[in-house]
Amino acid sequence: MRFDKFIPADKLRPYIKYFAVSEHDTEGAYKVFPSSGLVIGFQYKGQLATLKDNMESKLASAGITGISGSYKIFKNSADIGTILVFFTETGFTHFASHPANELFNQSISLDHIFDRNAIAQMEEQLGLVHTDKQRVRAVEKFMLSQLKHIHTDRLIAEAVKLIYQSNGTVRIKELNEKLFISQSPFEKRFRKVVGTTPKKFASIVRFNSVLDNLSKAGSLTEICYGNNFFDQAHFIKDFRQFTGDTPENFKRVL
Repeated sequence: MRFDKFIPADKLRPYIKYFAVSEHDTEGAYKVFPSSGLVIGFQYKGQLATLKDNMESKLASAGITGISGSYKIFKNSADIGTILVFFTETGFTHFASHPANELFNQSISLDHIFDRNAIAQMEEQLGLVHTDKQRVRAVEKFMLSQLKHIHTDRLIAEAVKLIYQSNGTVRIKELNEKLFISQSPFEKRFRKVVGTTPKKFASIVRFNSVLDNLSKAGSLTEICYGNNFFDQAHFIKDFRQFTGDTPENFKRVL
């Protein structure tokens, strides 16, 4: 397995964190934990599927996955290669008019978002090139062609910043007060731009902070209360929802 990252062109950096080339030689299933941004994937070889309740659902060769409230299980064929586009938290809205929240917990074909002919041309180009750089440049060119010249919602960008500064522990009521906006319009704007509610997004940020802490020295009790969980029962419940495992078992195999 390999996973190599590529920095996007300057024009795309405010909206795309990075491109990645992911390849697996052998067939296998793996978990993907919730992240804070949407992801596009282009398979240039092989096949990808999702697994849920022992049911396998094959995915389109060009697809998009929204923010998820829990872990997902993917299954790849042998000899698979994928170009991935990892959006910033507010980046997706600069490429599509589709509200990001409609993709919550979804992995769907990319032709629900972009023109089918443009995607077909994109996939045809990927079939004609042979190096990582050429593949990434082809996807980069496609993303540039879809970029819309709209202003970033600065209030939502500031909310995302404040949530990260607190490692996901800030209360939504506190955000409303700091941003001088009432809960209902704030939540509507946040869901449309980011892809989920502020509360769920904050819980994902906190979860990823916990993951970072698990690889460091310190007890689970310290991690629990250091991330503002009410008690260990709530900590274990949230962690199991995001990973399908307990913090203790997860830490043991790190």
